[in-house]
This record gives sequence, C-alpha cells and structure tokens, in this order.
Amino acid sequence: MAMFTKAYAQETLEGDGVAVNRLFPTSKRMNFDPFVLWDHFDIAAGHGFPDHPHRGFEAITYMLAGGMQHQDNLGNDAFVSQGGAQVFCAGKGMVHSEMPAAKGQSIGIQLWINLPKHLKKISPSYQQVLSKNLPIISFEGGHCRTIVGENSPIELHTDITYQHVVLEQNKRYQIYINHGLNAILYVLSGDIVLGDETLSATESLLIKANEEQNLSIQAKTASEFMFCCGVPHHQPIHQHGPYVD
Repeated sequence: MAMFTKAYAQETLEGDGVAVNRLFPTSKRMNFDPFVLWDHFDIAAGHGFPDHPHRGFEAITYMLAGGMQHQDNLGNDAFVSQGGAQVFCAGKGMVHSEMPAAKGQSIGIQLWINLPKHLKKISPSYQQVLSKNLPIISFEGGHCRTIVGENSPIELHTDITYQHVVLEQNKRYQIYINHGLNAILYVLSGDIVLGDETLSATESLLIKANEEQNLSIQAKTASEFMFCCGVPHHQPIHQHGPYVD
C-alpha cells in the first residue's frame, strides 16, 4: 500500500525580505528523498536573494508570474518569465543571486533535488528554458505543462517528473506513479480531492509509492497544482542552510 501524508507549508523568511511558503525543510520535516527543499515564493520588486553560495544539489525555479534574474560566478546572467524555468546544478559549489522583475510580484516554486553521493563533487552548471520550450498537453477541462519529463529539454542527474496542472471545476486528472517513487502533490489555488483527502492552497500530499499508483484527482473548484515524483537515493542527507552534503 502507498503511504499518504498530508503536509502544510509554513511561512518562512528568506533572502532580503522574502516570505516563502515552505513545505520543507521545516521543524516538522527536513526533506523527502530525493527532494530537499520546496519553496512557494511571492517576491515584491526590490527584494530577492543577493549573492549566496550552494553545493550538493540541483535546483529548479519555475515561474508562475512575473520573472527572475539569475546571475552566477560561472558567468551566467539571464532572465526568465512566467511559464519558464531556471535550473542549476550546484555540484561542488557555486555562488549566485536571484532577483525578481523590476515591477509587480514574482511568484513561483523553487525545488531542490539532492545529488547522489558519487556526484557531489561534479562541476556546477546552469540551464534556462523559456515558457515556449516547455511542452503543454491540453485535455478536456484543463492542461498540463511538463517542466521535467517527457519532451522537456530539462535534464537532471536524478530521474524525476515535474508538472504544473490546471483543472476546471469538477474535472479530473489521472496521475500514474511507479513502484518505489516518492511524490509530492501541492495545491497552488482552488481545492482538489484525492480519495478521502481534500487539499486547498499551500496544502500537499506526500506519497510513498510502495506499489504502482493510479491517482484520480478531481477539482472541487477551479484549481492549479504542482506534481512531482522522483527516485529516492536512499542515502543519508546532510542538509545545512544552502548546502546539501
């Protein structure tokens, strides 16, 4: 049987005056192998994340609104807007900054994925993918954008699937999770129903698939949610601030 755990994001202050809804790491949950951070951010112009170091993981910043400017010590200087993604592999170490668009609110999800032990010392790298290059599949009552997975140009060192799904009221979306994977279902807006659970904005289900799962998700109201699943490394995770060793 699969294990389903309901989890709630907690408001946390980060960077230069940025409040994020953090699913983990928190005092209640440090990580969810292979995922080591999940932040739902909403940044006003003039705030952000000045230069800071990282090592030991990969990260995806997916923009839901506004935009984000990425600069790093590798020489990258790039801006991505709504529907696009910035991806970096911190590897043995890098320094970067992330600053929002000059006007309005910049909203998105930052997800960190642990690197397996044998890849902790690889060279850092950066990849940017614009909205037009992330595939969208439309279906009756909604659509799904694949951030990582089939037909996406994003490549990671850990096998994951990552999607942004929009559903009209009372419509359904089917998700298949292979045996042995860990998955996150996180609601951005609206209300969704999965089995006996109803999830609203900033609420999530953490799923350990001890056997293959076929999940039918229904939108109780017009809804948006994120779904990701990945192969756990089953290795100790030493997580401290910006480092995952």
